Amino acid sequence: MRTIFADELRLLTFRNPSSATREHWRAYLLFGLVFTWAAGVGRYWDNPKAYLWQHLGLGSVAYVFVPALIVWILLAPLKPKDWSYRNLLLLITLTAPPALLYAIPVEQFMPLRTAQAVNAWFLAIVAAWRVGLLFAFLRRVAGLSGFTILIGALVPPVVIVNALAFLNLEHVMFEIMAGIRDQDRSGNDSTYAFVWLVSVLSILLAPFLLAAYGWLVYRAQRAN
Repeated sequence: MRTIFADELRLLTFRNPSSATREHWRAYLLFGLVFTWAAGVGRYWDNPKAYLWQHLGLGSVAYVFVPALIVWILLAPLKPKDWSYRNLLLLITLTAPPALLYAIPVEQFMPLRTAQAVNAWFLAIVAAWRVGLLFAFLRRVAGLSGFTILIGALVPPVVIVNALAFLNLEHVMFEIMAGIRDQDRSGNDSTYAFVWLVSVLSILLAPFLLAAYGWLVYRAQRAN
């Protein structure tokens, strides 16, 4: 466990973990899934709008396999080195600990408006941290460079956010657009607004990112 915690710290501080992540990958995956579950429970424990499976953290554990698959499929045509679904799944699960920020019940000891702002900042910090780790992974492990890293790191999140917005899995999009009633306000409202803003930006950026992605795929395929 000491080695796993040390490697987790290295990863989260943008340093290379030890070779143990490859030799004992199952232990690291279990470690990451436990934190993924804990972050899922913490995210929804005081949210009255969440479903039972979200309160139990089951959605977060099941969901983590989907982004890994999407990133693996989307970036494979760019011809990255040592490209494997297992490595991506490890990366995504091992970035779960920062999401424990969601479990801090800030609305219990802060005014509602302040708690809303803090929760939104927590979400922004965790999202930026995870995207930054994906950038580092694509450069160090996948061997991509320059503009390819930028597009490779941004296209999967944009695709995922657009899909979530379309499916309305957080069941907040229409509430934000219609306006939240005073009796329904909570410490998560600013977080919902942030999710809505990111969704709108993703929809606007999607055509440009997908066009650049298509050009990079074409270039990578022609190079072989």
